[in-house]
Amino acid sequence: MATSDLPHSPDLSTTASPPRINLFTMFRLGLFQMGLGLLSLLTLGILNQVLISELQIPAVLAGGAIAMYQFVSPARVWMGQMSDSKPIRGYHRTGYVWLGMCLQAICLFLAIQVVWQLGASAASGWTPVTTAWMTLLAGMFALYGLCIATSSTPFAALLVDVSDEDNRSQLVGIVWAMLMVGIVAGAIVGEVLLENLAAEDLQSAITRLFIIFPLSVVALGIIATFGIEKKYSRYATRSSLAGREDQVTLRQAIAVLTASKQTAFFFVFLLVMTISLFLQQPVLEPYAREVFGLSIGESAGLNQFWGYGILVGIGLSGFLIVPRLGKQRTAMLGCLFSAVCFVLVILSGVTANPTTLRSAVMLFGLASGILTNSAVSLMLDFTAAETAGTFIGAWGLSQAMAQASATVLGGALLDTGRQLFPSTFLAFALVFACQAVGMVIAFGLLTRINVQQFKTESGKAIATLMEMDLD
Repeated sequence: MATSDLPHSPDLSTTASPPRINLFTMFRLGLFQMGLGLLSLLTLGILNQVLISELQIPAVLAGGAIAMYQFVSPARVWMGQMSDSKPIRGYHRTGYVWLGMCLQAICLFLAIQVVWQLGASAASGWTPVTTAWMTLLAGMFALYGLCIATSSTPFAALLVDVSDEDNRSQLVGIVWAMLMVGIVAGAIVGEVLLENLAAEDLQSAITRLFIIFPLSVVALGIIATFGIEKKYSRYATRSSLAGREDQVTLRQAIAVLTASKQTAFFFVFLLVMTISLFLQQPVLEPYAREVFGLSIGESAGLNQFWGYGILVGIGLSGFLIVPRLGKQRTAMLGCLFSAVCFVLVILSGVTANPTTLRSAVMLFGLASGILTNSAVSLMLDFTAAETAGTFIGAWGLSQAMAQASATVLGGALLDTGRQLFPSTFLAFALVFACQAVGMVIAFGLLTRINVQQFKTESGKAIATLMEMDLD
């Protein structure tokens, strides 16, 4: 994507008193997240099944390859700082979002081609050629992760730029609800297109999805962000470094980031919470197939029920629970509720009843929605305006590291469970039990977080930075 595709803006610092975003604008911004929901279904709702259940690739290798897009997450801090300090044609966020979305589409198309070559090689036994294809697949997902960092980190920083503290939980509720809309829509379309297909037709159908979905996501991303930054961004008016932010280095931005011990507490909380939330990512669909006997389309369709629950949870949290309990207490509630839901997922396996599993997954979605909205709203509060992109990059780093670790650990725990237990059900139950324990630990970490202390300490660091001779 050429930067000339962006409308030129001379300098956002000339914009005075930008208007408050309205509901329509919030929903429009949500189209970007809806696109990410579609892509997450491709990678973690379909591709993991193809690798583990169809191509018989060991779960730890399959999870490790997919997780590479998260292991490059340190790039998020750099990309966030880049969007703070290196605007494209006067825009700090929009150009990075568009560029990253286009590159994601290319990477996903190439990745699925590698998957089919890997499957063909592994079918005749594991050879050095198979290892080479496995390595190439991991590399493709590493590139995919860099593309995600290029688009999603500046987008999250844009949410900080265009919102105020009193409407942030509503914005997060709508935008993340749209993420779930994308997951649900993708699950429905995927189930319809992949249901009752012969083995020889499955490859072409999945390849078609890996073309249609990414191209649709590029279009959604452009529609979501076009003109938003120019009209609504408060970055220039909030930043005490406005007019010289291009000279704030990554090292100086990280100095602000690390000025408060509260930053470390929140970083660890996000790490533990996200690992606990996503350990089941590579194993939930295989759990449905191997314990409940569902087809590949029905297993992918579980994302519908999770999506229904999380939509309700995000809405309740953003508009009802957070305004009454506060962000931190709501996050605590979400941690405990999630722990209970993982126990319910285990108990559903005792019955091997698909309806019971779908109900448990829907409740898990409800808990995830409550936790996601409150945690993300809290995350945006833990952000200094002068280095918003860097802070968002750090929180993205924590979450991405956690999701990467969760994808690998989930597969490793499943493989370990298969070795320890004679029952397939018990092997999967080990993964869900670890998630419940992790959520209790995350609850404990939340009790040590203090937003006001963070703001005071980071404010002092910014004041020190202003006193420096940036010239």
